[in-house]
Amino acid sequence: MERLLQYADDLDDLFGAFALIYEPLRRLFLAVIAGLISAVLAVLGVWLALVHPPIALATCSLLFVTLLYRAVTAAPRSRLPIS
Repeated sequence: MERLLQYADDLDDLFGAFALIYEPLRRLFLAVIAGLISAVLAVLGVWLALVHPPIALATCSLLFVTLLYRAVTAAPRSRLPIS
């Protein structure tokens, strides 16, 4: 019975090691995806401004008002993490 528990403990350690390797890769993947989306949105914004300037201005205004509304109504975030 103790051998079985030792094998289970070894498997738990193995899965824990995979999780330690997986987390930095996941963060890198999410950072790359966020960067690509930001670049695509910037290119699309420039394209829209060149093709239809009034629509681009209206879109920019709506996004700014939405961001301003969210900044005013959202709960303040703590700068120090709670540990």
